[in-house]
Amino acid sequence: MKSLTQKVPFLDAVLKGIGQIMLQENALTGILFLVGIFCGSLQMGIGAILATLTGTLTAKVFKYREEEVESGLYGFSAALVGVALPFYFQSVGIIWIAIVIGAILASMLQHFFIVKKIPVFTFPFVFITWILLYVFHNLYPIAPSDILMMDTQLNQDFAHAFRGFGQVIFQGGTIAGLLFFIAVFISSPISALYAMTAAVFAAMISSALSLNPEESIAMGLGSYNAVLCAIVFAGTKVMDGFWVLVSVVLALLVAWIMARYDFTLLTFPFVAGTCFTLVLKNTHSNFFKLEKAEKTGANQRH
Repeated sequence: MKSLTQKVPFLDAVLKGIGQIMLQENALTGILFLVGIFCGSLQMGIGAILATLTGTLTAKVFKYREEEVESGLYGFSAALVGVALPFYFQSVGIIWIAIVIGAILASMLQHFFIVKKIPVFTFPFVFITWILLYVFHNLYPIAPSDILMMDTQLNQDFAHAFRGFGQVIFQGGTIAGLLFFIAVFISSPISALYAMTAAVFAAMISSALSLNPEESIAMGLGSYNAVLCAIVFAGTKVMDGFWVLVSVVLALLVAWIMARYDFTLLTFPFVAGTCFTLVLKNTHSNFFKLEKAEKTGANQRH
């Protein structure tokens, strides 16, 4: 599979772009993500492909750095826009036009932050989708999708952790969530296991503190931002686990504040929690480097 996609670089970049939704530069991961999305909705699957193709092609047309394009860095925010719009709205013509426009804008915004060396993860998706949600709710109203109108009743069981994986890409089904977990595990086992632990932890905290309704927790809506936080900071050191914990707690706090004011969360709690944690981590690292340098200097003087 790897050699097959590498023979078609553009296809490889598109699939990696889908895999990069969960920070995995892996074409097979992207394929499994697509399978999971199509399991949930044909429209969302088509939207993901259309948007990722558009975002990647935009990067090609504007001649962004080839290594970044090949890594899928201009596909993942675009892909999420492509899944989000069919999730929220009926798949009428204007929505498909908006997916293309949104994917182009997400790719361009991603490039701006990459050039500035600012790690914003999925913020381009969040920002563009917030704008499109406002447009189609207030300026040019579109009826909600059938998915939003469906009644779902789920038991509060261990499967909510898999659904946390699924909800990263707007999938509430256990099968899709399981596929997403396997997709991440294939690319990075430690990331998948950290993310699973974070999903369980976030659900427990959300339930204990009543941060989300029990139905939402069962659907994985209290866990998906934690999944992404854990993937960012996953590693083999003890401190990696500490930073995962910090980022998850911060993401839960941001999600709780946003929910109180009726903001549409998307993946913004993940973005905010992760960025805050990166600042803390870098401050911590710089402090100990400075302390070590001072001790080394003192020892040399003696």
